[in-house]
Amino acid sequence: MSLFDLTGRVALVTGGNGGIGLGMARGLAEAGAAIAIAGRNRAKSEAASAELGKLGVKTAVLTADVTDEAQCRSMVGDTVAQLGRLDILVNNAGINIRKAPQEYTLTEWRQVIDANLTSTFSCAQAAYPVMKAAGGGKIVNIGSMLSIFGASFAPAYGASKGGVVQLTKALATAWAKDNIQVNAVLPGWIDTDLTRAAREQIRGLNAMVLMRTPVGRWGVPADLAGIAVFLGGAASDYVTGTAIPVDGGYSVQV
Repeated sequence: MSLFDLTGRVALVTGGNGGIGLGMARGLAEAGAAIAIAGRNRAKSEAASAELGKLGVKTAVLTADVTDEAQCRSMVGDTVAQLGRLDILVNNAGINIRKAPQEYTLTEWRQVIDANLTSTFSCAQAAYPVMKAAGGGKIVNIGSMLSIFGASFAPAYGASKGGVVQLTKALATAWAKDNIQVNAVLPGWIDTDLTRAAREQIRGLNAMVLMRTPVGRWGVPADLAGIAVFLGGAASDYVTGTAIPVDGGYSVQV
C-alpha cells in the first residue's frame, strides 16, 4: 500500500464542516478515506458532506457537542455503525473568546477549556478502545501558534492549546504500545471565519501576520490537507508525540 493511500480507512473529523477541519477532511477524502463529519450545525455539516461525496468517498454526518462526554462516545459509535470502522480521529472542534485576562469570567474560561482541551481528551478516550481493538489508529489534535506564543487577547485559548500539545505527548506515550500514533498540528494564521472575526476585533492583526509570516500571506484551509494525509496514513507510523507547525514560517522568524 502507498504510504499516502487512505483507501479503506475511515476518518472522523470534529468541526469538520468548515475552515481547517473541512480543509483536512478534504485532503483525507482525496487520499481515499471515508469521512464522518461531526458538528453542531447539521445543515452546514450536510453541505460539507455533499461536497466531499463528490470525491467518490462515503461520508456520514454526525450531530454532536464534543463538550459532552456521552456524545463523544456516541459519535465514535455512530462512525463505526455507519462507516464500518474508525482509523483516524481529527480533534479539530474549538472556540475562542477574545478578551483581556482581567475581563474573563470563570464561566467563559471554562467554556473555552472544555471546548478545546477537555473535548480533545474525551474524544480521544472514546476512540481508544475502537482503535486498540482494530490493531491501531491515528489521532491528530489541532493546536495553534498559541501553543507556542502568548497573546494578551486569548488567555484561555492559549492555555487550552498549550494543553493540547502536552495531552498529545501523554496520549502518544501511553498508547504507543497499542500502535496508536498521536500527534498535534499547530496551524499558523489561517483564513477562516474564526480569524476573519479576529481581524475585525484586533487592530493591526492583518498587517502583523503578513509582516511576520515569511511566505507573505495568510494560510488557507487547503494548506492543512497534506499534513492530515501524512499523519493519517502509513507514512507517519514512526511519528508520534510531535507538534508540527503549519504556519508559512511564522514560528521560526524573529
